[in-house]
Amino acid sequence: MPDKKPVFLCAISNISSGHCQQDCKFCTQSVRYGATIERYYHKPVETIVEEAKRARERKAAGFCLVTAGRGLDDKTLRFVCEAAEAVKKAVEGLGLIACNGTATVEQLRILKEHGIDSYNHNLETSEAFYPRICTTHKWRERYKTCENVKTAGLKLCTGGIFGLGEPDKERVSMLESVASLEPDSVPLNFFHPNPALPLPAPGLSVEEALSLVRMAREMVGERPRLMVAGGREITFGEEDWRIFEAGANAIVIGDYLTTEGAAPWRDHAMLARHGYTIAEGCEAGDEG
Repeated sequence: MPDKKPVFLCAISNISSGHCQQDCKFCTQSVRYGATIERYYHKPVETIVEEAKRARERKAAGFCLVTAGRGLDDKTLRFVCEAAEAVKKAVEGLGLIACNGTATVEQLRILKEHGIDSYNHNLETSEAFYPRICTTHKWRERYKTCENVKTAGLKLCTGGIFGLGEPDKERVSMLESVASLEPDSVPLNFFHPNPALPLPAPGLSVEEALSLVRMAREMVGERPRLMVAGGREITFGEEDWRIFEAGANAIVIGDYLTTEGAAPWRDHAMLARHGYTIAEGCEAGDEG
């Protein structure tokens, strides 16, 4: 059996929540569905910094600044830059990821100048299936933003979500598109049902979800970091350690954007129990 690779931990901060005008059917942050979530335009920068400090104390090597909405406008860009600078000044050894929707090359370069290391913009699903889950913008807009990320010199984080009712061929198509972008990190999300959302919630079995992790690793290759993110707890339960055998080498710790995650100490204990170490930093060779 090959040596077990260190596992990268990432934490996320929902710094602008619940006011998105888009109609993505899987997302509680859309105002169209009236999900019962906390809604605010700007989280105080001091609070974001404290969250970043706690994330680093909990062994996270990545910290993602997430805003709700279709993309970056001037006000949001200034806010993310302010938050990024404050976190970089206060917390050492934490890779900063921004997730702020569609963005131009110029906007992305500004983010990089203010301390952002990586940009996350998921394709979500295949181009053919996308109109079934979103009608307010095009899939090509998402793909173009991912190309812009690379042009701007940022690391690219892009993946998708399973369990939206997509057929198998569309899962393959989505992963083919992800692989074509040659990303640095690939997050895999699993749909978390909410009664306010217009999507049915058939759910995936543990074995089916593990097969998707294995397929993703095979299709994107060994280089990218493969992260199991949203929906890990409800999809895999106490068998989530098996995702690493299937090819994942990263997870999100703590809470997600609008849903609770497992306690970080629980994930630390799970990793130790199954013989995995925790990566110390974002770069290859920083595993410790």
